[in-house]
Amino acid sequence: MLYRTCRRLRYGLLTILAIALIAACTSNAPVAVDADCYIVQHFAGETCVPRQPKRVVALDSITLEYLLSLGIRPIGAVSSDLVASDLHHDLTGIANIGSTDEPNLEKIVSLQPDLIVGTDYYQTIYAQSTQIAPTVLYEFEHSGKWKEILLHFAQMLQKSEVAEQVMNNYQMRLEKFKQQMGHLQNTEVSVVRIYPNSINLYLKDSFCGTILQDAGLPRPPAQTIAADEAQKQFGNPIQTSISRELLAQADGDVMFMWTGENTVEANQQAQQRLLQLKSDPLWQKMRVVQQNKIYQVPSYWLGSGPIAANLVIDDLFKYLIDR
Repeated sequence: MLYRTCRRLRYGLLTILAIALIAACTSNAPVAVDADCYIVQHFAGETCVPRQPKRVVALDSITLEYLLSLGIRPIGAVSSDLVASDLHHDLTGIANIGSTDEPNLEKIVSLQPDLIVGTDYYQTIYAQSTQIAPTVLYEFEHSGKWKEILLHFAQMLQKSEVAEQVMNNYQMRLEKFKQQMGHLQNTEVSVVRIYPNSINLYLKDSFCGTILQDAGLPRPPAQTIAADEAQKQFGNPIQTSISRELLAQADGDVMFMWTGENTVEANQQAQQRLLQLKSDPLWQKMRVVQQNKIYQVPSYWLGSGPIAANLVIDDLFKYLIDR
C-alpha cells in the first residue's frame, strides 16, 4: 500500500512539473529578473545592470567623463593622464586598464568589476567583456550630440535626475554669461585646431560649436555648416580642413585655437606647424591676428561631456567677459 501511494505521489509531482514546464515554454510573460539588477537594452544587446554598482570600469575617456559627471567614480579606466589634465580632475586611485584602442582585459579581470561601460567602439570585445562582468555599450555618433548621449547614458544607469541637474547647472551658467555678454552678442567666434599637417575649422554642431550656440555667440559664415550638410560636403559632421589659401575662413572677431594631440611627439609637431603659420603673410593678414584676439585653449574644447563643457564656459568668461 505504501509503495503504491509513493508511486502515485511521484507520478503526480512529475505531472505537475511537466505542466509547469510546458506553461513556461509557451507563456509570453517576461522572465523574472534578479531584484538586484534591471534589464537595459543597449547598442550591443541586452544586459541586466546592477542597481547599485560598486566596481565600475570605463572603457574610454568619454565614458569616464560621463560617469564622473553623474557622481560615479570608476575603479578602472583607460590611460588617463591627458584626461586628468584636460578635465582638471584628480583621478588618483582609478586603475589604468590600458589604452583607448586596446583595453587590457586581464587587468579588467583583476579588478573584479560588477559593471563595464563603454561606447559602441568596443563591440569587437563585447563577447569577452560580458564574460567578465555585465557590460553596456552605448552609441556615440559624434561629440556634437553630447547632451542627448549624456541623458541616454544616465537613463541606462538610472541617474536621469542627476543628469538633469547637471544640465540645469550648465544652462544656468550660460544664462549668467548671456546676461553679462552685452555687446558680445554680435562677436563672431572662430574655432580652429592646428594639426601637424592641417588646419581645421570646428563647425556649428561640433562639441564646442553647440556650447557657442547655447551661449548665443555667432560664428563666421564658413563655420556655421550643420552636421548633416558637413557630412555630405566634407565626410565629417563636425570639422573640415582648409588650406592656407583659405585662412580667411578662420577669421573672426575672436578665435579660440588649440593644438592638442594624443602624444608628445604629435603635440610638438602641431606646435611647430603653428609657429610656421604665424610667420605666414596670409595668417598675419587676418583681422583677428591684427587685433590680437587669438586665445590658445586646452583640448577640452573638443570634449564630449558636461565637465569639459563647463571648462569651455570658464574660458568664455575668462577671455570674453573678464577681459
